Amino acid sequence: MRSSSKVLSSPPIAEGRTAEIYAWDERYILKLYRDWCPPDWVEYEARIARLVYEAGIPSPEAREIVEVDGRRGLIYQRMEGISMVQDLKARPWMLLKHAHSLAELQVHIHEKSTIGLPSYKDRLRYDIDETPHLTDDLRRKVGDLLERLPDGQNICHGDFHPENILITKSGPVVIDWMTACAGSPWADVARTSLILTIGVRAAAKQIPLLLQMMVRLYHRRYLWRYRTLRPDTENEMRCWMTLIAAARLNENIIPEREALIKLVREDFAE
Repeated sequence: MRSSSKVLSSPPIAEGRTAEIYAWDERYILKLYRDWCPPDWVEYEARIARLVYEAGIPSPEAREIVEVDGRRGLIYQRMEGISMVQDLKARPWMLLKHAHSLAELQVHIHEKSTIGLPSYKDRLRYDIDETPHLTDDLRRKVGDLLERLPDGQNICHGDFHPENILITKSGPVVIDWMTACAGSPWADVARTSLILTIGVRAAAKQIPLLLQMMVRLYHRRYLWRYRTLRPDTENEMRCWMTLIAAARLNENIIPEREALIKLVREDFAE
């Protein structure tokens, strides 16, 4: 493991709750975890990122693990581009093209499989069991539904939305694979749909009305394109929407909570 402190002499080029992104050199960037993060997170991310990259999915190549001022990080191939959301704000006329591109990219991911990813159903089962926002009766019904649905072995991103798509000169690239798992494609599509519907409505105060209307159109075209390429012959998506909503309650996103509970309750209403 290499150790260096020179990178921290410049401000991060991006940051999130768990990590900061620094320029490493002209070809690579460093994702540097914050000091409160468990040390095994970086090993896990490196393993998942390599599995995804080796499966042929357009994603940044993960290189070595490094230590910087006592913090651990992962070197990634540097991808020059902006997020799909940023590009939509700059070029709103690209809305339909980007909606179709999101669906096509997700279908491409779902055509892949690999050994070593955690189970999507296991992850949902844990979140459904742990959330305090379901009654015992609803938790039992949701759990029974989860057991009836197929496991699936397809690669799923687990948090696939336009903020996690970079628009580069060589095409779209998918980032942030910490939530990757093996499961049913319709579970992955259901989560994307929840983010683009309930997630956007919950953030309505921060999103202009015109942009909200654009997101609704974007979501409709994304679903239409995905279903055209991969028809939902067993009507699985509706069931997965219920399960994803129940599991998302464990993320404790307060502005979404009421809508998520309502969705779950309505699906089990007699």
